[in-house]
Amino acid sequence: MVVESLNQYYGGSHILRDVSFELPPGKVTALLGRNGVGKTTLLRSLMGLVPIRTGRIVFENRDLTRAKPNERARAGFGYVPQGREIFARLTVHENLLMGAARVPERVFELFPVLQQMLGRRGGDLSGGQQQQLAIGRALAMRPRLLILDEPTEGIQPSIIKEIERAIRALAATGEMAILLVEQYYDFARSLADQYLVMQRGEIVARGRGADMDADAVRGLLTV
Repeated sequence: MVVESLNQYYGGSHILRDVSFELPPGKVTALLGRNGVGKTTLLRSLMGLVPIRTGRIVFENRDLTRAKPNERARAGFGYVPQGREIFARLTVHENLLMGAARVPERVFELFPVLQQMLGRRGGDLSGGQQQQLAIGRALAMRPRLLILDEPTEGIQPSIIKEIERAIRALAATGEMAILLVEQYYDFARSLADQYLVMQRGEIVARGRGADMDADAVRGLLTV
């Protein structure tokens, strides 16, 4: 994916300011920044949930700048929103089938607990299991771009490790680009092939994931 000079406004407030970056397939791009700097607005813009004022979004040589959310999903976008947004009254199996005719075996390889709980309602799962379900539901659509918004929020450490292993395995296939929005610095650093830091709606720093410590990225998150 190539994002070029995105600008987005709410009323008179300039929320995204000339945001540009690339998301290469087979790589994890970590997007970091404090609350309120525009990260979630950027993700919603990428998914077509809010319109952008100017700029371009190009995916696999297709200009999707004005595409609707369902068109982006068909083009290969998978989105795991902050807060998970699973269907609490539906079973795990029904949740997984929301975007697919059948559940790919890879989902159960990455998250075996989902196969064990197919008949349970989503609302009966723990927070960590619900996060695995939300990721599994996105993966059921076989995306070529996976967008994860704060996947470790409110999750117990053991599940965080499982999610980390799953993201690493997905990136290793080379089949999809992964955009990881995260406030947990150590988690982002452990996975990032490249990083972006946002402040006040702008990308103020970028580089290789391996250089995050040397580039003092943690300090930028307190500014």
